[in-house]
Amino acid sequence: MSPTREPANGGRRLVIVESPAKAKTIKGYLGPGYVVEASVGHVRDLPNGAAEVPAKYKGESWARLGVNVNHDFEPLYVVNTDKKEQVKKLKQLLAESDELLLATDEDREGEAIAWHLREVLKPKVPVRRMVFHEITQDAIQDAVRNPRDLNQRLVDAQETRRILDRLYGYEVSPVLWKKVMPRLSAGRVQSVATRLVVERERERMAFRSAEYWDLTGTFATERGAGDAEPGTFGARLNTVDGRRVAQGRDFGADGQLKNPDQVLHLDEENARALAAALAETRFSVRSVESKPYRRSPYAPFRTTTLQQEASRKLGFGAKLTMQVAQKLYENGFITYMRTDSTTLSDTAVNAARVQVTQLYGAEYLPERPRVYAGKVKNAQEAHEAIRPSGDRFRTPAETGLTGEQFRLYELIWKRTVASQMKDATGQSVTVKVGGQAADGRDAEFTATGKIINFHGFLKAYVEGSDDPNAELDDRERRLPQVGEGDPLTADELSVDGHATKPPARYTEATLVKELEEREIGRPSTYASIISTILDRRYVFKKGTALVPSFLSFAVVGLLEKHFGRLVDYDFTAKMEDDLDRIAAGSAASVPWLRRFYFGEDGNADGGADGSVGAPGSAADSGNGDGDHLGGLKELVSDLGAIDAKGVSSFPVGEGITLRVGRYGPYVEGPPPSPDEPGQRADVPDDLPPDELTVELAKELLAKPSGDFELGTDPETGRPIVARDGRYGPYVTEVLPEGTPKTGKNAVKPRTASLLKSMSLDTITLDDALRLLSLPRVVGTDPQTGEEITAQNGRYGPYMKRGTDSRSLETEEQIFTITLDEALAIYAQPKQRGRAAAKPPLKELGTDPQSERPVVVKDGRFGPYVTDGETNATLRRDDDPETITAERGFELLAEKRAKGPAKKATKKKATKKKATAKKATEKTTTAKSTSAKTTAKKTAAKKTTTKKAAAKKTASASKTSASEKDGSGE
Repeated sequence: MSPTREPANGGRRLVIVESPAKAKTIKGYLGPGYVVEASVGHVRDLPNGAAEVPAKYKGESWARLGVNVNHDFEPLYVVNTDKKEQVKKLKQLLAESDELLLATDEDREGEAIAWHLREVLKPKVPVRRMVFHEITQDAIQDAVRNPRDLNQRLVDAQETRRILDRLYGYEVSPVLWKKVMPRLSAGRVQSVATRLVVERERERMAFRSAEYWDLTGTFATERGAGDAEPGTFGARLNTVDGRRVAQGRDFGADGQLKNPDQVLHLDEENARALAAALAETRFSVRSVESKPYRRSPYAPFRTTTLQQEASRKLGFGAKLTMQVAQKLYENGFITYMRTDSTTLSDTAVNAARVQVTQLYGAEYLPERPRVYAGKVKNAQEAHEAIRPSGDRFRTPAETGLTGEQFRLYELIWKRTVASQMKDATGQSVTVKVGGQAADGRDAEFTATGKIINFHGFLKAYVEGSDDPNAELDDRERRLPQVGEGDPLTADELSVDGHATKPPARYTEATLVKELEEREIGRPSTYASIISTILDRRYVFKKGTALVPSFLSFAVVGLLEKHFGRLVDYDFTAKMEDDLDRIAAGSAASVPWLRRFYFGEDGNADGGADGSVGAPGSAADSGNGDGDHLGGLKELVSDLGAIDAKGVSSFPVGEGITLRVGRYGPYVEGPPPSPDEPGQRADVPDDLPPDELTVELAKELLAKPSGDFELGTDPETGRPIVARDGRYGPYVTEVLPEGTPKTGKNAVKPRTASLLKSMSLDTITLDDALRLLSLPRVVGTDPQTGEEITAQNGRYGPYMKRGTDSRSLETEEQIFTITLDEALAIYAQPKQRGRAAAKPPLKELGTDPQSERPVVVKDGRFGPYVTDGETNATLRRDDDPETITAERGFELLAEKRAKGPAKKATKKKATKKKATAKKATEKTTTAKSTSAKTTAKKTAAKKTTTKKAAAKKTASASKTSASEKDGSGE
């Protein structure tokens, strides 16, 4: 091994990576002449809100975008607020260094981070890029010896994507705020991903189930019991009088047969009649067809296939998979985990082949190494597939890993080793069995079997399936040895009824697969896209299925109707092609962005640079006139045509409408008259849209939700009503018409939540008046003179005396406790510790990472999972009673990945206080002298500031010019 290249003249080199964990690992592979520090991700980005826009730009029309759309889409970058201290530290380290090595990831994002670091730090020493795809000693030292320059094309490509996504999000999201609900977001890929989930739900809602029947026979050979093969086997009815019996695939979504003339649809009556007619039939083998079976290994993992398989086999979400993979990479266990490549280096192939021989024997090793060609269109970056790092693979037992990291490493290791093993081979057999029914009909049954003679790679790894009922590759189905003409007897003929099922909802794994197959977005971003649509409540989970919320129906409906091209699958995929061409240098960024944002006169075939049509353009709409291509800006400029109520309303049936309101979805019954609203009822947030039927809507409307009057308060004369609010049932008084609700003279109605022992079905006016009378004055403490009150709070019933609160044991005590009883409680020492712990709601088993028992508990802020060390609050769609162990482990893993919450630190004011004290002790003469000195310093500071500003402007101009030179225009 050649030595690591040392800095010239015995100096030191500053190596900057993204994460502290990565920095720690790399530091161990470098000598004393190196300082390794983390940038902690991006240090600079477009401003996140108006507060981050520098003062001199606030008046610009484009400032809210953070992109100067009038000047070649020049981005306005600002140092992230939470990174200013880290940037300061990096500058200090750089001032003490003789060379800067930017060692961020070797992809577009990593190249952009490196470029931003160079622009922010403004180094005066040599700057080089240090790149590697695995964190091992050999790889790191080789990267140090062979640095390269920044790849400006990759930087430009990432910058174009960032600008495009900013324009899309910042222009379209406000439309959603105005027309649907505040604080919503739109995104180039997230909106399309949401549309996919919504469209699948629409298919389920439109689906009509069909019923069909068939027969399954258990047939016995007439060979002896000593035969080597089983003497019985099962077969399914295939044809009747030569006509194929209908199966689920023969029905359309409308529940009707696709080709009724070509198949026989058996109902229950006909199926049972046929079974009875076949009861005494003598069957025989009509044909036996045997074919060679061969299955080749799966390619090594790339980002999307790893996410899909980790979901199927380990129950990991895409986000968790990438978090765990990131840790494995940073700690030197696997190669870079964001890759489109299935290629293995010669080093990796040799390592895999050695392990095949060691673990399985030479008979499992093919003569030549296997080579996997990439199938991903426009695959970016020259990375390997995801594999164990190093020139010798550590077995999972050798790593010392535990929990999620062990399980994911094992998956990657198995897949990599299996990819260099021989094919699995065997025989697939089809046996057809026939017989004549008593009524003359001819029935033919079919049985299929598979025998694996040589398991090959299946010894090491078997891929999972998205269909839980699918048969995996290593599953054998052995049939008895039979020949054509052999007689058979039917031991049993069973009649089976089936119903067609709606298309399955997407899971994280199948949504990732769908996005990749449609060539939408980049595989490396899919985990964050899915996380975003879950966090925004466009989608929620039901088990592993992704269910769209009613809110997402409103958002997608608006986008489809008024911004159709922006959520068009082909258009989004073509945008991806254009962005890849910009990265390759075959297209220019600025003309493409100008066309997308402003549009331009042209024809429907696209501009001179070959880019796709602008959103909302004639080219997009397909009207063929091609006179004007409108851009995004024009599209969002006139919102008058968007009916806000219309996009958020969906007919349920029989005059009932589902509406998406500011506080959630609700159903509205038919209005009694055109001028009056219909009866309303809230819809549960976690109700899947395909389950909202007319019958369920009627049930919701029939419930005592909304206002129902309990009576009149005899003291005030105001009506008292009970309501079922979004945060639980409560009672309130109705103020007279014209009562001011805002301003100085505003009057707030008395309101009180129902006690746990109360319900809307049984509450009376007396109960309501008791609740509205709270807090109740118990009496006055004779010693302190303070009033003692009893009331109901967020955490239960309690008493209050000044600032001293004491819990009550029951809600009834609020109304019954006497002054003496209250004083007795206050006479007791206050319990400073926590109350006795509540028993767990559910036990989930042992966490694979912490190896501690995990339970579900009911906490102060709601149910949560804990292993005794880490607590994770359940999400809104997690039910404490039905939550699975895998989901609990996932929540804990996400919480661990975030790390401990940062505590705000207060700056010490000692120096300021000392200075102030000294100042007061100064004489009047000293004050005068100090004032003169201060005035001189202020004048000097202003001069320096002006010079610095002029210098900064000149530097910014140079930077802008250099960016243009590298943009490929």
